[in-house]
Amino acid sequence: MSDDTQDAVSGDQPGEDLRFPFEQAELFEPPPQWGRLRGTCPVARAELPTGDRAWLVTRYEDVRSVLNDPRLSRAAATRPDAPRLGPARPEPDSIMAMDPPDHTRLRRLLAPAFTGRRAELLRPRIERTAEHLLDHMAELGPPADLVEHLTRPLPIITICELLGVPDRDRESFKEWTDAALTLAPHAAGAVTGARQRLADYLRHLIAEKQQTPGDDLLGSLIAARDEDRLRPAELVTVAATLITAGYHTVANSLANSVLALLRHPGQLEPLRGAGQFPAEAVEELLRWTPGPVSGGTIRIATEELKIGTTVVRPGEAVIPSTASANRDQAAFPDADRLDLTREGARHIAFGHGIHRCLGAPLARVELQVAFSALLRRFPGLRLAVAEEELTWGTGMIRGVSALPVAW
Repeated sequence: MSDDTQDAVSGDQPGEDLRFPFEQAELFEPPPQWGRLRGTCPVARAELPTGDRAWLVTRYEDVRSVLNDPRLSRAAATRPDAPRLGPARPEPDSIMAMDPPDHTRLRRLLAPAFTGRRAELLRPRIERTAEHLLDHMAELGPPADLVEHLTRPLPIITICELLGVPDRDRESFKEWTDAALTLAPHAAGAVTGARQRLADYLRHLIAEKQQTPGDDLLGSLIAARDEDRLRPAELVTVAATLITAGYHTVANSLANSVLALLRHPGQLEPLRGAGQFPAEAVEELLRWTPGPVSGGTIRIATEELKIGTTVVRPGEAVIPSTASANRDQAAFPDADRLDLTREGARHIAFGHGIHRCLGAPLARVELQVAFSALLRRFPGLRLAVAEEELTWGTGMIRGVSALPVAW
């Protein structure tokens, strides 16, 4: 297929523009455009909510290649004239919007706090938090909104404890992160305002911690800044990024995964009341459940390159869809079927390459702890409303807005 032909392809009709992100009509069913594009046009041009255009990459191997290609820059996506997916451009001082060597410097600084060993050391604390949240839910009695009582508070408590954020301030982060992650084209002011409120709060907290240093991650980052290993602007943005990613992504993954389990009673039944939720089941839920609406962070080509047979020119935007890649039949046999016993699945829900999610080990522990505690405590867990009554958020990270359950 020639480049000119690819410019005009929309998953079905030549000459009809793709509009991205795609609408998702049914729970857990990926938009049909992904499958059609993987089969007929794996690298396709699409129009974004901003009016900009980007190449969508849909096949597993191509997505992995894009995620590992230094010619596709995240830092370039922060430039004022760069194509954008959302209403506000990425923060230049965020580790998620950096290229080496700045990205390498920050990742080395943060990595010790997010190792698998460190995550396991936090497991007992996360278990206590989960049990406390479920105690409160049990006291209230059914029906209860699992989003309100478990899937939202568990990750925000965990990341705030890790950073050293006071208990009293945790609830403020939901409003700020929800607004900061919207894709609505008219919401640039709301996104910028939410980012500013979070940054102002963190500057105030950092000033407090300089007077009374604590043994937490934010204290370590302050020390790194004082040693000139971290620029002052980076300190605030890194902390904001950790809060947003550590809370929002895990909260939505938890809620979506519990719903997925309840929709597959035959696979869930053997796990009810079990001691520990299987690690391979966590991995399958990460692969199968909905995640980021876009499926990947926008990148900008810094030189001409090929993805498959498609030529991408300097300055053009590329969106590698991990959401599509994780449903690619070529990588995962019977990919659209949830199989909690699937082994050896190399999903890329956490990304791939140098930008692979730092918090992946911690997220895995949180998910395993939450599923284990929930099913052990409430082996009769079930939906308290018809599935058709559930609603989904419209932000950059897709998740069920409320999850009423009974037991």
